[in-house]
Amino acid sequence: MADAHVTAWGEGEPVVLVHGVLTWGTDTAFGFGRQRPLADAFRLLVMDRRGYGRSPDVAHSDYRVDADDIVRLLGDGAHLVGHTYGAVAAMLAAARAPEAVRSLTLIQPGCLQVAADRPVVASALQAARAGLEHMPADLTPETYLRLSLDAVGMPAVPATPERLRAAATTMRERPCWQGDLPVEPLAAAPWPKLVIIGDWAGAPPLYREKAGGPVMVTARVTAERIGARFLELPGYYPHVQHPDRVNDALRALFRAA
Repeated sequence: MADAHVTAWGEGEPVVLVHGVLTWGTDTAFGFGRQRPLADAFRLLVMDRRGYGRSPDVAHSDYRVDADDIVRLLGDGAHLVGHTYGAVAAMLAAARAPEAVRSLTLIQPGCLQVAADRPVVASALQAARAGLEHMPADLTPETYLRLSLDAVGMPAVPATPERLRAAATTMRERPCWQGDLPVEPLAAAPWPKLVIIGDWAGAPPLYREKAGGPVMVTARVTAERIGARFLELPGYYPHVQHPDRVNDALRALFRAA
């Protein structure tokens, strides 16, 4: 199988960035395109997960396969940043190869199983399982993209072939909230860790209740259980809505490491 595609920006200490859903690595709407200013001091390795961007097609995207790709990208050592689905893959990769990680940043991590003992997260997991079982068989990528953006209150984006491919991959990937992740190796690791979350201000009320509440609790519990610093910012897409503040936090973390 061909390797996942990687876009490299800048020179310096390597930083591996792993995107979430409906996007690809260098995308400015939902990916890590707005982190490019960090390339003035670091070598950014912006990964396209399989089925996204310029990476090869897959029948079903899987955070476990993404973790294999990430471990290869880490090489002899790199900083690691993941968003939502990509954060789950990043956690798994860091647990597999802690010696190759210089720092770990999780942005709104989708690792709900880590906080499954909290009632709001347990309810969200139950609802997610029910939703997965009742997903319409005839749902198209175009409809899925439109409904997904409407739900989060994000502005519409052009339904380009690249975006529709990302939507189709998101529809059929292994749900990241199913991941049973080992937090002990992350807690024991000596490198610095950071969890970034939005306060979900401005999100549609129903979306904030159904998704924002569980995600915020998951982020706090994850930070506690892996020994990470916690940073809360306004909104619900921190690295896109407040790229300067996220980039400053990443710079400080990388330099502290």
